Amino acid sequence: MIRTAALAALLASTALSSAAMAQTTPAPAAPSEASGGGFASSDATDPYLWLEEVEGERAMAWVKEHNERSLGVLRGDPRYETLHQQALEIVQSRDRIPSPGFNHDGTIDNFWQDATHVRGVWRTTSLDSYRTAAPQWETVLDFDALASAEGKNWVYKGATCLPPEETRCLVSLSDGGKDAVTIREFDRTTKTFVDGGFVLPESKGGATWVDQDTLLVSRDFGPGTMTNSGYPMIVKVLKRGQTLDQARTVFTGQQSDVSVSAYTLRDADGVIQATLINRGVSFYEGETHLLKADGTTVQLQLPAKSNINALVKGQMVVTTDQDWTAPSGQQFKTGDVIAWNLDQWLADPATPAQLVIRPTDREAIEGITNTRNKLVVALYENVRGSVYVYEPNAAGEWARTRLDLPQNVTVGVGSASEIDDKIFVSVAGYLNPSSLYLADAATTDAAVVKSLPAKFDAAGMVVEQFEARSADGTMIPYFVVHKGDMPLDGSNPTLLYGYGGYQNSLLPGYSATVGKLWLERGGVYVVANTRGGGEFGPRWHQAALQQNRQRAHEDFQAVALDLQARNITSQPKLGIMGGSQGGLFMGAMLTQRPDLINGAVIQVPLFDMLRFHKLLAGHSWIAEYGDPDIPEQRAWIEQYSPYQNLRAGQPYPEVFIHTSTKDDRVHPGHARKAAARLEELGYPVLFYENTDGGHAAGANLQETARRLALEYTYLSRRLMDSPAQE
Repeated sequence: MIRTAALAALLASTALSSAAMAQTTPAPAAPSEASGGGFASSDATDPYLWLEEVEGERAMAWVKEHNERSLGVLRGDPRYETLHQQALEIVQSRDRIPSPGFNHDGTIDNFWQDATHVRGVWRTTSLDSYRTAAPQWETVLDFDALASAEGKNWVYKGATCLPPEETRCLVSLSDGGKDAVTIREFDRTTKTFVDGGFVLPESKGGATWVDQDTLLVSRDFGPGTMTNSGYPMIVKVLKRGQTLDQARTVFTGQQSDVSVSAYTLRDADGVIQATLINRGVSFYEGETHLLKADGTTVQLQLPAKSNINALVKGQMVVTTDQDWTAPSGQQFKTGDVIAWNLDQWLADPATPAQLVIRPTDREAIEGITNTRNKLVVALYENVRGSVYVYEPNAAGEWARTRLDLPQNVTVGVGSASEIDDKIFVSVAGYLNPSSLYLADAATTDAAVVKSLPAKFDAAGMVVEQFEARSADGTMIPYFVVHKGDMPLDGSNPTLLYGYGGYQNSLLPGYSATVGKLWLERGGVYVVANTRGGGEFGPRWHQAALQQNRQRAHEDFQAVALDLQARNITSQPKLGIMGGSQGGLFMGAMLTQRPDLINGAVIQVPLFDMLRFHKLLAGHSWIAEYGDPDIPEQRAWIEQYSPYQNLRAGQPYPEVFIHTSTKDDRVHPGHARKAAARLEELGYPVLFYENTDGGHAAGANLQETARRLALEYTYLSRRLMDSPAQE
């Protein structure tokens, strides 16, 4: 998508049995103490605020102590080394599909990591070469060599090259995996950083090419230039040779905004058709402003909740995430995809729009992009995907055809060509190794260009989709992956995964590590498609926003109850896993229904929801959760905030919590304080903090393999051993 009002989110039927229907989910527990002076109800009543000092001496000593103990326990397990070697072999395997990105001239770029290129290498080849079994790659930039030469802990965070020649690029480099990056100008022709070129010091934010000598820059320009969420508030025009202090301000947002950024809307030839500024008023609401040639701006009349998805054949394609009456008087519904002739609309906002797509209640759009002449859409029905090609006719109406791809799988629209209508499409399933198709949107033909061999033995395994009835009666779909001869006696070690926020959908996908480290060993893998996600479009997400957040928690609990009602598993054999927003999910399950589970992997979590808005990027998530500084909203947050609801005398299992010191999105203090509070209350807990890695918790492949091995060693101890080990 070209524009979104939200920031990147915090980078997976049958009738219910009467037994399941007879069980109800209890109301969330009240805070452990009276709110007037309860535990962590204020800074004065939180004894672990010092753990929020990310690299404070006392905090890091605590981290070191816990790392040593937890690593000792888990790496001391006789299964750890085998799991670690299997994970390392998978993540470092060269037997992977190199993710392709079309350049404007039709060549292919790829970023690649393996045992030799731990930090990764940016490389390029021709399309014909890419389609062969052994492409001839040419290195553009080796990040291992760069980090070694400069003595830096560089993690590659992407590059943007100036169309149409794409010889000058802006390369983003992160220290240890943080969201904040240093941006440096790179010359693809000489394969060197430009001497005296553009260099932007470390900051959250970004830069966009206007022309070879001009950038639009949003970043930290000094005191008063960042929002309360910690993102840029100001956009400036930076000319070659200028210092940042000399850059001209063209837009200033408000400190209460989430962020402000700029981008260019270009046609297939790379020519700018509009220069736009996005003011993210909240995580989901924003304004789009047109930057005019004289340096002034004018706000465009778009829904507050909308995305500009594509520009194809002069048509600007927009998705609306709210019911909306356009200036033309036309009424559109949440989830609609609409289009205008860009030139006509800029001249007259009352220009009528064309309705391109109106999804049904059980459909969702999971991806929109465009080739030179076509609009390409990944459309899902009941969490199963297809790809459609749309094209306007002379009357401006849009006709569609379906790409010739396998059905009932997960599909993803990838990089698209700007010189013709070729597009890469990925296809995968829980038991189907990923395949990459090269499709022609003009003919709808598609052919496999790359496919992966199986990474685990799926013989005899099956995928089933069930539904669980949530507390308010809503039916919640979920997938179960398991060996076909699994006994229905409650004895199966089962891992239930969830996320449930930010309109992120959990779609069926092939995970070699889940297959090898869990399924192949007899485990059952379950993915819950709860509200809060985007599996059924914006309404599915919005049903669990703010005061309705508890619905998502009840959905997840309903799936756990249904698994047990079907005798797929039972409490001693059921574990849960989730990260970031999913870590909040795990905390809510732990504090509300610990009687349902016997283990939890809690990854880079949100946990202290009364302070989330004060930590790093947390202020930007108020639109998702509410504002703890507003008493009415604090009341509903306080009901489920895991940190405040941890209390003595509960059947909490030993949990495994991990985070990263370099995570500058979700503060590591959440995870640290959760572990400290559990220990204070007398519960066993395993805690591990990677000192690199950022929010993805893995700056390199070795660390990723270690994290995976630690997780599945823990799960083996809790769910495969009887009784569970602590």
